[in-house]
Order: sequence, then C-alpha cells, then structure tokens
Amino acid sequence: MTTPSPALGVLFRDVRIFDGVSSALSAPSSVLVSGNTIATISEAPIEPPAGATVIDGGGRTLMPGLIDAHWHTMMATIPLRALLTAEDGYLTVVAGQGAGETLLRGFTSVRDVGGLSFAVKRAIDEGVIAGPRIYPSGALISQTSGHGDFRQLFELPRTPTTSLSRGERLGVGAIADGVDEVLRATREQLMQGASQIKVMAGGGIASGYDPIDVTQYSQAEIEAAVGAAADWGTYVAVHAYTPRAIQRSIAAGVVCIDHGQLMDEATAEMMADQDIWLSLQPFLDDEDAIPYPEGSPNRAKQLDVAAGTDRAYKLAIQYGIKLAWGTDTLFDPVLAAKQGKQLAKMTRWFTSTEALAMATSANAELLALSGPRNPYPGLLGVVREGALADLLLVDGNPLEDLTLVADPEQNLLLIMKDGRIYKQAPALT
Repeated sequence: MTTPSPALGVLFRDVRIFDGVSSALSAPSSVLVSGNTIATISEAPIEPPAGATVIDGGGRTLMPGLIDAHWHTMMATIPLRALLTAEDGYLTVVAGQGAGETLLRGFTSVRDVGGLSFAVKRAIDEGVIAGPRIYPSGALISQTSGHGDFRQLFELPRTPTTSLSRGERLGVGAIADGVDEVLRATREQLMQGASQIKVMAGGGIASGYDPIDVTQYSQAEIEAAVGAAADWGTYVAVHAYTPRAIQRSIAAGVVCIDHGQLMDEATAEMMADQDIWLSLQPFLDDEDAIPYPEGSPNRAKQLDVAAGTDRAYKLAIQYGIKLAWGTDTLFDPVLAAKQGKQLAKMTRWFTSTEALAMATSANAELLALSGPRNPYPGLLGVVREGALADLLLVDGNPLEDLTLVADPEQNLLLIMKDGRIYKQAPALT
C-alpha cells in the first residue's frame, strides 16, 4: 500500500486548492512538498528539484486530508460478538486492517475516543502498517454501571478479589468510582500515551444497562480527570447527550462534549458562552444507522438520539458553538466504509464548504488542544506553506459536490500522508 515519496519532493502542477478554510478554490496553482511538509504554493510555475516526482493535477482539486474527530480504531469494524469473544491479537490485526482502509478513504487523521489503539498507532507511526494519524484516548473512563461498563449482570458484584472484566483487560473501558480511582485511571491512560482523556458522563446507546437519560459521575469525579489531564497539558472530552450531563461536565472544566443530541437551548447558550467544543455526529434513523434489533432497549435509545440530531445542529448554528465532526461507527465494516458518506450527509445542515472546513481545519483545531501531548506536532487540516503534507487530489470540485468524498475509490486519485503517497491512480502516472 505504501509508496515512499522521493526525499527530493513531490510537485503538484495545475491544481486548484481548497485550503481547508476558504469558500472557493484557488486559481490554478503548483504545490511543492518537501519531506513531510508543504514547502511552496504558487500560482506561478515552480521548478521541480532534481529527482522530484511531478504530478499533473489536470485542474483537479487539492485539499487537506480528512479528519474524523470521533472514531474507535478497535471497535469500528469488528463485530460485537467477536469483540466479546475473540483473542486479543486477532482484534489488533482486524483493527490494523481497518486503519489501512480508513486511510484509503482519505482520512489521514482520527481522534480515537475510546479503545486500545496504542499498539495500532505505534505500528502505523513506525511504518509497519499503513493508517491514519491516531490521537488516542485510551480506555473509556466509566463509573460502575456507566457507558464504559460492559460487564454482564452475572459478573456482579465486584469484590476486592474480583478479576478485571474483559472490557477492562482489552483496554476498552476503565471502571473507576470515586476521585481516587478516576485519578488513577486517568493517569494510567496518560502513561500509555493518551493525547486526550475520554470520560463517560451520561448514558449511551450501545451499552446494555445505562438508560440514555442518566447522568454519570459526580462533578468532583469529573474535576479529578480534568485536573489530572491539565497537569499533563491536555484536556478531557466527555460522552454526554443530555442537558444535565453536559452542564455538569462544563462546570467540572471539560472543554469538549461528544454527542449532545439531546441538549436544550439553555445548554447550547452555556456552551457558546464558555467556548466549549461540540463534537457532534449526524446520527439519523437511516440506512447508515447501527442496526440494533427492533424493539430492543438499544434501538429505543437510538431513536431518541436520532430524533434530537436536527435540533442539536440547529441550536449549534443558532448559538455559534464551535463544531467538530465525526462518525462514531461501531462493530460493522460495511458502515465503517461509509465514512465519507457520513460527511456528505452534512449538507442537510451546512454548505459543502462548511462541512469540509469542519472535517479539516476545524477538527485540526480540536486535535491541537492536546498541546504537548500532541503526537504529531505541526499544522494539520490546511493546505498552507509549512503545514504537514496530508493531501488529497480529488477528481472534481467537492465544494460544489460533497458526495465526491462518499466514493473515495473512484474520486480520490491521490492520498498523501506525512509527505508519503499511499494511493496514486493510474491516470496520474
């Protein structure tokens, strides 16, 4: 899959640039990549360095690599039954394969918000396998009975001699009750290399024993995670849908709410006033929804959340909340392959340009909140001199037709991450 780029650079000629911010494509331009950064952008011709690879863009669109701000490397493609029963090594191999497929959909970075992604990240960073940049959170930090507690009722009660549950052993969740346990769990994720921390502050859809309306963790417990993360120069993101869970999290110092589909107007106003990020997903009751059984508690919760999606986006727009975009695909390789389609769906609420800016430059701003814990220092999400060279060459204009990203095999002619070419269509050779 990997095609190492020549050390002397890659020159793109005759491309029109979406820079991650602007509302229109540039005039025909040339872009020189040197090493892993964008060295020069010019409307005037650029003389290629000796030995550089020259790619004729033919007037096509050059844009930043896409960023998914809510991804689960370990859980996106593996069926739930396999996650609960298969060997750990098998799960890692499947996750690694899924990471390569993610990159070939044009997603050059993901914020992994729960699950053991450290090994896959290391293999990618060392060039063992191909995949996106991974910003790992490590295990989901959850109270007993919370959204990261995957135990079955027969595994209760926990005693001082009870062994860790399978979810804890896999690093999917870390069950922690009380300030001291939350501090320990947070510090353990940071020790392993977490770039940010994920805390479960309310009920969820996939879990079996926490209704969607429940609020999880006391303010003091969330404050403990926030303080421990801040001591490492990074931040806490929380899983929360309801006004009570969101408002408690904000009071505890959280700077990013993931989900939020059930928030009310007062909560939206609070988020805007306090400059809180909302990482919102386009959950709808459509063919791209996770297929929970009809009549099941999970399906009922899913319908409640889907019913709130339109309102949440409208409130976010009305109050000018800082928005990130992500997918939160779980347990299904078919749904994972629709990552770009989920982005194209954003035109229900935004222009194509606004949606693309959210999935590039805005998401990159969110990634940068990890400060010194950022595993990939440098500028992401934009096509700009000095930025990291994560680039896509699109056959068409995605500012006019965002559905182009829904068919990456056909429409993404070149995929570059960190100055290396991972896909190059025959038409460009």
